[in-house]
Amino acid sequence: MNWLTRRRFLAVSACAALGASARSQDTPQRVTWQGVAFGADIRITLDGPEQITRPALARARLEIEAYEARFSLFRADSQLVQLNAQGGLPDLDRRWHDIVQVSDSLHEATEGLFDPTIQSLWLAHAYGLDLQAARSAIGWQNVQLPGPGRRGLRLASGQALTFNGIAQGAATDAVRQVLREAGLTHVLVDIGETATIGGPWHLGFSDPLAGLRASVRLTDAAFAVSSPGALQISASASHILDPSEQRLPKWASVGVVATDAALADGFSTAACLMTEAALRSAARRLDGVTRLLLADAQGRLTDITL
Repeated sequence: MNWLTRRRFLAVSACAALGASARSQDTPQRVTWQGVAFGADIRITLDGPEQITRPALARARLEIEAYEARFSLFRADSQLVQLNAQGGLPDLDRRWHDIVQVSDSLHEATEGLFDPTIQSLWLAHAYGLDLQAARSAIGWQNVQLPGPGRRGLRLASGQALTFNGIAQGAATDAVRQVLREAGLTHVLVDIGETATIGGPWHLGFSDPLAGLRASVRLTDAAFAVSSPGALQISASASHILDPSEQRLPKWASVGVVATDAALADGFSTAACLMTEAALRSAARRLDGVTRLLLADAQGRLTDITL
C-alpha cells in the first residue's frame, strides 16, 4: 500500500458513514467541498446559507495552503523541506510555534515515543540507508527550539523532521477555527483527521484488516486514527516507528477522540506503540483526550472513556 493509498484508507475508515450527521428539515443548505492536501483527498462539509459558506470555504482553502506551504513533505518548496535541507529556519510564525508546542507536549507525555526527528530513521528504512547513522540522529530534545533570545529553530547534525503525524490535524484545527469565526455552527472538516463544529456527527472506527470496529459520535470534537499495518516502508518496519526501535506496534489500529485534531493526530500515532496502562497515564497528562479506541491484531476492541 503506497502513501496515497494509506492516507486515503485512513480518511475513509475514520469517516466511514454511519450517516454523516443528524439533520432536521430546518437544517440550512449543505455544501461539501473536496480537494487534495498533504498527498491525500480532503473534504469539508458544512451547513449554512451560501452567502456565508462560499467566502468561508475560500478562507479555509487559504488556510490549508498555508499549512501545506509550511509542513508538507510532498512539496519541494515547503518550509519543512527547506529546514531539513538547511538544518534550520531563522524565524518561525504562529503556525510553526503552535505545531512545535503541541509536538513538545506530546513528546513529553509519551516519554519520547512521539518524536518528529523520526524522519531520518523513516528514510533509512524506506530507501535502504545507514540505519545506525539514522538512529544516532534521533532526539527531539536535541533540536534547538524557539526560546529567549532565539526566534528560529535549528536541527542537530544529521537530523530531519517530519510532522506527518500532526500537521494534518493542526491544519484541520485551523480550518475549523476559520469556519467557526465565519459564524458556521454545523461543520465537519476531514483532512485525514476529523474535527467538527456542532453535531452530532456519526463516524466509524475501522481497522485495515478487521474492518469497522466501532462508531464514534462527535459534537465539537476531533477524531484521528492510526494503523501501523496500513503501510510497510520496508520488510521489517511499518510506517509507525519506535524512535529507539525497541518496541513493535502493540495495536493494529488506534482511534483518539479529543478536543483538537492535532492532539488526536499526534497521540494516535504514538499510542500504537504503548501499553494500555501507558496510554491511560499519558492521556491524563494531555489535556483534552476523551476517548481511546484500541483494536488488537485479532480485531478485538478496547474502548476507553477518560
